Amino acid sequence: MKQKSHSGLKKRIKVKSSGTIRVQKSCRNHLLSNKSKRQKNAFPGGMPVTSAKIQAIRRLLPGTARVKKQKVEK
Repeated sequence: MKQKSHSGLKKRIKVKSSGTIRVQKSCRNHLLSNKSKRQKNAFPGGMPVTSAKIQAIRRLLPGTARVKKQKVEK
């Protein structure tokens, strides 16, 4: 039997062509007038996933693109 990938996670991450994984940064949906420009403009292409989360993502998305180990940007 084929393994199913986690449909909730598929909607929340983006695997780039280089193999790095990006997720949308939290706290950017509403009440934006109270937040600073720096806070709103941080990570416009998505925030890189920490190395601790990569193993969990590999387990939840078995059939997707190969995920490389990546360096976490600050």
